[in-house]
Amino acid sequence: MTKPADSADRPSGGAAPSPTRPPRWWLLLGRDRGAAVAAVVLAAVFLVALFGRLFIGDRAVRQDLRASLRPPSLDHGFYGLLGTDVLGRSVLARLVDAAGTTLSVAVPAVLCSLLIGSALGLWAGYHGGMRENVAMRVADVILSFPSLLIAVVVLYVFAPSAMNIVLILAIARVPVYLRTARAESAELRSRLFVDAARTFGTPSRNIIYRHILPIALPTLLTVATLDFCFVMLTESSLSFLGIGIQPPDVSWGLMVAQGRQYLQTAWWIAVLPGFAIVLTTVSATVLAAWVRLATDPAQRWRLTLPQKRRGNRAAVPSEMIA
Repeated sequence: MTKPADSADRPSGGAAPSPTRPPRWWLLLGRDRGAAVAAVVLAAVFLVALFGRLFIGDRAVRQDLRASLRPPSLDHGFYGLLGTDVLGRSVLARLVDAAGTTLSVAVPAVLCSLLIGSALGLWAGYHGGMRENVAMRVADVILSFPSLLIAVVVLYVFAPSAMNIVLILAIARVPVYLRTARAESAELRSRLFVDAARTFGTPSRNIIYRHILPIALPTLLTVATLDFCFVMLTESSLSFLGIGIQPPDVSWGLMVAQGRQYLQTAWWIAVLPGFAIVLTTVSATVLAAWVRLATDPAQRWRLTLPQKRRGNRAAVPSEMIA
């Protein structure tokens, strides 16, 4: 006697099948080779920026005119691996020191603008009305001036320093997060779960913090990752123009500016810090695209597919097609 069709597919013991858990984020990251490489590169850059100065000591500023403009080689020890500059300073040590300086400007500027802009945008988008109009007009005024132009004018009037660069870039990038958070909050304030929380007398600040912020946070973090690239490039541009980081401090943009006159005779002085800027920004861009998919429940399934199938025409998983 044959068993019913439904009983043949039922697990032994009569237990109902448990729902499938979504893969862990590190498993999803491991399936995407490009995003995994970008994450490794960014992790290496941040580790070098945080702990590299503990190992190089004063080699970034130590001068040796007898070793001026040595090409990259292992013949002169580990710190001569990437060559020396016109004053005989190790380019490798200066790259490590410059990584700490560049990230010490880019990371605080992005964090400050993210916190201030997101808080104002969520507050204005939830309440609407006059508060939303005032916040958006202030954002429009700031965005009407190019960020780089504002930084050039302010740093020309005041003394160029890392603190001034952080403040200028943080203020100039606040409208980016304000507009994004306002759009998310304005769309979510009419959802049923927000109406239910409001009906039960939940204060508006708790609704914003507990119900709206967790949904808007993935988008804001993606914008912050992309904005990190813009801020780092802006800092490098200011240092290249001579109104950013000032000697004896060193940044990647300043290294490019100092080595541009030796491009024909000592290319490594300017090319290597330029390559570090490109590598870091490209890695951040690739990782931001992956984070956007990984934090979106409607798009996360794409990361579970083989990479060759991600560009196919199918826009929904096969199990969702009737």
